[in-house]
Amino acid sequence: MKLRLIGVAAIVVALGAGAAGCGRYSISNIRSLKAFQDANNLYKKAEYKAAIESYEKSIRFNPELGFAYFFLGNSYDNLYKPAKKGEAENDANLTKAADNYRIAIQKLASSADPKEKEIRNLAFQYLIAVYGQDKLDDFSKAEPIARELIAAEPNEPTNYQALAKMYEDLGRYDEAEATFKKAIDLRPKDGLGYQLLAGYYNRQGQFEKTIIAFEQRAAAEPNNPEAWHTIGGFYQDKVFRDKKLPRNQALDYTLKGIAAEDKALALNGEYFEALTYKNILLRQQALYEKDPAKQKLLLNEAETLYQKALEVQKKQNQGAGASNPGGKKGAK
Repeated sequence: MKLRLIGVAAIVVALGAGAAGCGRYSISNIRSLKAFQDANNLYKKAEYKAAIESYEKSIRFNPELGFAYFFLGNSYDNLYKPAKKGEAENDANLTKAADNYRIAIQKLASSADPKEKEIRNLAFQYLIAVYGQDKLDDFSKAEPIARELIAAEPNEPTNYQALAKMYEDLGRYDEAEATFKKAIDLRPKDGLGYQLLAGYYNRQGQFEKTIIAFEQRAAAEPNNPEAWHTIGGFYQDKVFRDKKLPRNQALDYTLKGIAAEDKALALNGEYFEALTYKNILLRQQALYEKDPAKQKLLLNEAETLYQKALEVQKKQNQGAGASNPGGKKGAK
């Protein structure tokens, strides 16, 4: 996984007070920072082998430069090729990456500087990823690192969510669920936590729990039409795909989906996706209704929504064209 270097100059400036051991303006320290800058330029051009040489040179001049260990590790990480997994030379890149991530964590452990703390946090995350299923696949090493990160930042939900996904991948579902919920406990007003929990339940095929989690997300984000539309979309998909649903339950799910889309449209009457899905849900409802007159009313309402969705789409396309004069396509 490649890390985008953002604000490299700011990082180097931040090292002024933290480049301990050699003296702030010592020749060794200046040479270290120069080599570090050279390495960053090579890194940005994806010239990782050359960047490694410069990061190592930087460290020789200043062994306390924690930033350099992180980017050295990430350069080795980028040299690893999944297609060559199992080849000794290729796998050795991950071992070297892990070693340098760990040193970066140690070197930056006592720093209060925000940029250095950010890099330390990234070192933890990348170190965990090195031991993940896609790379070295060693949970026995990944779990204690994840727990170490949690101990360092006990109030950061993403750390618990990463650990929860690891438990899920191993089939330790009770621990996965509990850890996703722990992340929510830290920030109960953050809709993302509920969204990730819903994703976990959905992957486990637990539809009712999925909906409950999405409803909790919508309650945390009551003014977000997308949160309500997501619920409507899941109800529509369930009814469409699950052919074993009893008629009464399919109708109940359809009506609940319509109600969710109504809430989305109450917040944004020109929400294209909500208009589209309510149209589909109304047509589904018509299939379950026995009264021809009611069926006709539902289909007429669905057609009205369909036409409105087309108008909204046309308006959006015209707006996009106005912001992109000449019909030039934007970057993909």
